[in-house]
Amino acid sequence: MSTPPAPTGPTPINIEIPNDLQVRYANFALIMHTPSEIILNFTSVLPGMTSAKIDTRVVMTPMHAKMMLSALSDNLQKYEAQFGEIKLPTGGAGLAEQFFSHGKPPG
Repeated sequence: MSTPPAPTGPTPINIEIPNDLQVRYANFALIMHTPSEIILNFTSVLPGMTSAKIDTRVVMTPMHAKMMLSALSDNLQKYEAQFGEIKLPTGGAGLAEQFFSHGKPPG
């Protein structure tokens, strides 16, 4: 009797998306970090609003955040290859800070 060969590569993970998964729209993110975590806070801000409440928070390790950044970059390249370049509004360096502010770590 022979033993089956050892698996090559990582074991696949079965990811399930529940039918009742709540979907949140976000056009604003407050990004913070500690030495061991990256914290992403999301909300939506509509024209004329003077305040908004964070409704979604995702916490991950810096390594996972960097892996997600790479995956997001790859997906945006594929998106632009299929649908064309995504044009960003003009507004200088402050535009990204306005919409995706980089907060200081909690004190």
